[in-house]
Amino acid sequence: MPDVRRPRALRPGDRLAVVAPASPFRQDELEAGLAELRALGFEPTFDERLFERRGYVAGTPEVRAEMLRAAWRDPRVAGVVAVRGGYGSVQLLPLLDAGEIRAARKPFVGYSDLTSLLTFITGQAGLVAFHGPTVAGRLAGGAAAYDRASFLAALCEPRPMGEVGGALETVRGGEGGGPLAGGTLTQLAASLGTPFAFDPPAGAVLLIEEVNERPYRIDRLLTQLRLAGVFGRASAVVFGELRGCDEEGGGPTARAAAAEALAGFRGPVLAGLATGHTTGPALTLPLGVRCRVAARPGGGRLVIEEAAVDPA
Repeated sequence: MPDVRRPRALRPGDRLAVVAPASPFRQDELEAGLAELRALGFEPTFDERLFERRGYVAGTPEVRAEMLRAAWRDPRVAGVVAVRGGYGSVQLLPLLDAGEIRAARKPFVGYSDLTSLLTFITGQAGLVAFHGPTVAGRLAGGAAAYDRASFLAALCEPRPMGEVGGALETVRGGEGGGPLAGGTLTQLAASLGTPFAFDPPAGAVLLIEEVNERPYRIDRLLTQLRLAGVFGRASAVVFGELRGCDEEGGGPTARAAAAEALAGFRGPVLAGLATGHTTGPALTLPLGVRCRVAARPGGGRLVIEEAAVDPA
């Protein structure tokens, strides 16, 4: 990924803007997530527009986009964390300024529906972004819901994270390396054909995770990416757990469907990375930095080879 900048590392006491780019949230979950950020040593902040509602989204696209833009412009804010996913992030993309994001050099954290923003930040703004916990979701659940060590390592330590996720299932053997790119499969596929299409650089390691999509839908979405040429440019693929994606009653599994959909892919494929919609503590991963995949019969490894942040 050419000329990708790194945001500044977060430090204890930094102010983190909490924004709502997508769906509404529960007040109790917001409070629990804010308490967790404070326990980590940060100072979460937000404005009252966070609580606006418009049907199934948290306010109009203009209000939600302006929350983000205000956070990037505010010199008192060091980073930005989304409240939750759901739906609505894609509505903001035409209202955002890639140059403004790049110049601000602030880390943005989110997953699921926030994949739309993550790929915009890395692909169009050219800034490392973070596939990690949301405030009213994983952060609200504490250590049982998100991996504190990787969250702090990715956002606060200006050195490579090294191996993440432990031993992973090898779907297809081999080795590959390149910038990490991706997110939730539904959002990646939905972006195709738009001005904000998922367009990873040649040699990218693709991160693909999903939840509650049946195997045939996983196949359909992966086939869409394959026909669009996405896998033809990739050096490796790393799947998440694909939680809730297997057929009930012993039918086809999501991993089997994924393996079949990628039968012609030449690079290594791993599965089972605990990030995003995982059953346990979710890892935080930096998108846009170089990583390496080694997939062997006894298990595979994902190694982050570059720092995700610069010294503050």
